[in-house]
Formats: sequence, C-alpha cells, structure tokens
Amino acid sequence: MPMLDVEGSNIYYQVKGEGTPIVFIHPPLLTSTNFVYQLEQLSKTFKVITFDIRGHGKSVYSKQAITYPLIVNDIVNLLDYLKIEKAFICGYSTGGSILLEFLLMNPSRGLGGIIISGMSEVKDFYLKQRIALAVKLANKKAISVLTLAVAWGNSNTRQVFRKLYKDASYGDARNIQQYYNYSLRYNCTSRLQDINSPVLLVFGTKDKAFHQYAHLLHEKLPHNEFVFLENEKHQIPTKAVVKLNEKIDTFIQKHSVINALQNKRL
Repeated sequence: MPMLDVEGSNIYYQVKGEGTPIVFIHPPLLTSTNFVYQLEQLSKTFKVITFDIRGHGKSVYSKQAITYPLIVNDIVNLLDYLKIEKAFICGYSTGGSILLEFLLMNPSRGLGGIIISGMSEVKDFYLKQRIALAVKLANKKAISVLTLAVAWGNSNTRQVFRKLYKDASYGDARNIQQYYNYSLRYNCTSRLQDINSPVLLVFGTKDKAFHQYAHLLHEKLPHNEFVFLENEKHQIPTKAVVKLNEKIDTFIQKHSVINALQNKRL
C-alpha cells in the first residue's frame, strides 16, 4: 500500500497511467475511492493521482488540525515525491475550494483546475446548515450514521456503496470534523481574480442549491470554461461518469496543446 510520510503523517495515495498528471481531491469523510471511475478510465490517457486526506480512509490521523493550506502542502509534497513539476488539480465539492487554494498558493505548480460541484465560499443558509449538521454528527457515536448517508448518496451501485462505506469508515472522526469545520469558514471569493490558470467548472442542472456558486465562479475566475451537465445532481464523479470524464479529457487535451505551444515559443 503506497504511503507518503509528510511531517510524521502517513498519506495513502495511488498513481495510475502515464501522461499529463491530474490530482483529485475528495470532500470530508469520503476518500479517494470517490474517484474510482476517474482512476480507471482517465488513466488510459493521463497519469491519475488520488490520495486520502489526513485522517480519512487509509491515511493516518493527523495531530495537526485539517486546514486547506495543510492539504495543499501535502499535495505539493506528493507532487515533489513523484517528481511532478506541474499538474492539473481536480476538486469535488469542498475539494473544489482546496483546488482554488492550491492555485492561489502555488500558481507555478498548477497546469489548470477542474471544479466539480464546488464553491469558493459557503454563504447560503441551506448549505451552512447541512455542513453544521455534519460537524455535529462527525463524532465517534454518530459518525457511522453520517458515513452511511454520505456513502449511499454518492453511490451508483451496491458494489460502489460497499467500497465507499468501507473506506470512509477507516477515517478518524476528529480530522473529519476539522475538515467540515474549516469548509464553513473558508472564503477565497475576493481572491478569485488572482487565479490565472484555466479552470473548468462542472455542475449539474439538478443541483440547484449550487447554481449560485457556479455562476459566482464563472463571473469571478478570469479564465474559465463553464459546463452544466443536463439532468445531473451534485454527485457527478460517480453518477455522471461518462459525461464528466469526457469533459475532463477534452479540457486537458486542449490546454496541454496550448501549454506545449507556449513552451515552444519560449
């Protein structure tokens, strides 16, 4: 089982395929298993990298509280370990916020970004209440209930549900709660204009609660491509696999060509 020691914390990761690298970032409680279909399918064309955030899945408990800068630092360490200078970063839900923080903190390490059902801040009452409830449930007594609900909501088959639930159950409630808590406080909206990397925005037409975040990102990010997937909800990585993977493939192929041409001119 591949593990990377970062400042005394062991982080589980997977690498599959060759070519342009893509790093995937999962939301709280879930794990890298959430990207099982991306790991399987996109690795035929790209180098796909997934990892479990500290205290999630197979990664061990972190004595340091989970923050977005900490996760970004772990991604940079993982890229350094794999001898990857630059990569596309893809974040799902709150993972999209971490992607934005990555591009703000390390602009020279990002080839571009892909935000799936993500946001730059949590500002509406409905989402705040959902995350606040998750924070309350993320304790040793209730976390199994939360794990069941989140794994089921992100599953498209019984087999995937069992895998999502099993891997999520390995997580440490303390770190999971910290991740949820940090997502409530995080806000990079005022800094979005500083991101010069190309960003693909992917949202579902039925995920109406997140439409305001989709339009906000589309308005504020200087270089973005905006895609609404028809008849899809929030859980796009597992429930709109073909559509999502096609969009990612097209976006990366396009910008890989652009990057190659720019490097040639230099």
